[in-house]
Amino acid sequence: MSDNKGFFGNLFGKLAGGASADGEAISDDEPVVKKPALQEKPQSGFFDRLKQGLSKTSETLVGKIDRLLLGRKEIDADTLEELEEILISADIGVTTTVELVRGLEQRLKRNELKDGAALRAALKEDILARIEPYAIPLDVSVPSPFVILVIGVNGVGKTTTIGKLASRYQGEGKKVLVAAGDTFRAAAAEQLAVWTDRAGVDLVRHKEGADPSAVVFDACKAALARGADVMIVDTAGRLHTKVNLMEELKKICRIIGRELPGAPHESLLVLDASTGQNAISQAKLFKEVSAVSGIALTKLDGSAKGGVVVAVCSELKVPLRFIGIGESVEDLREFEPRQFVDALFQ
Repeated sequence: MSDNKGFFGNLFGKLAGGASADGEAISDDEPVVKKPALQEKPQSGFFDRLKQGLSKTSETLVGKIDRLLLGRKEIDADTLEELEEILISADIGVTTTVELVRGLEQRLKRNELKDGAALRAALKEDILARIEPYAIPLDVSVPSPFVILVIGVNGVGKTTTIGKLASRYQGEGKKVLVAAGDTFRAAAAEQLAVWTDRAGVDLVRHKEGADPSAVVFDACKAALARGADVMIVDTAGRLHTKVNLMEELKKICRIIGRELPGAPHESLLVLDASTGQNAISQAKLFKEVSAVSGIALTKLDGSAKGGVVVAVCSELKVPLRFIGIGESVEDLREFEPRQFVDALFQ
């Protein structure tokens, strides 16, 4: 009976615009806070899942390279020309491909590419050298709360990325709070609520269509009041209205900076790997309107465009913080270049 009483008490409180059965005030102007839920159990075998997730990219890139080199007794200019086409088709990008091939040409002149195995090893080495400097983990240990502003167009996986990050930090013993700053997309807050509920963290949200800045303001106050270690802020992804997006992001950043001096500490851009070179174009546009300090690359699993990882690092020159290869909360991991290249070339 106590459960039913609580339910009807809450319902009556909402209809009356007063307080719920537990005494918590409810109104249209106040944030709705999701309570913590149970955390999912972690999964193992990430490297095996990474290899499986990169299998299509590996076939598009390494598989074609192996077929190109099969039976060739020597490497020549024609070989490198064909290799160039393969690299471009794998979404490594024209600029990066040209630079990689030029490096191989220099090796060829020095007689370092005597056979296909040497070429394959040299390419793997050169790719690793290009991505390794941008594998910089995100350190959220200080200050507290550490504020992560998550940006990106709709459909790239912002919501799931936020949920996985929240679960990650909560699993590390940190107190996490999420702000549902995307109040324009239908059901955005509801989807975020599902993820934060699964992660077992608090969510601050307003009704659909509310001012995102108001949500962020309340989230900042809640983060301070509850002693949050990490605050993750979702934002709208309406890149086609670039001027409005820029002004909205500026306003959000101003409010965060006013309430939490020095914040946001990370502007994390979420990109969809399956869009290939379009992800690079999105990143360049966002860099024009926001100080992007890190990138999360999602949906590497099942895509043949995983070569975009190389282009992201080489062309954008922004730290690649995380890669995602599945729907599980454990499938968003810190980017490890050696692991990535090994999985790609195996």
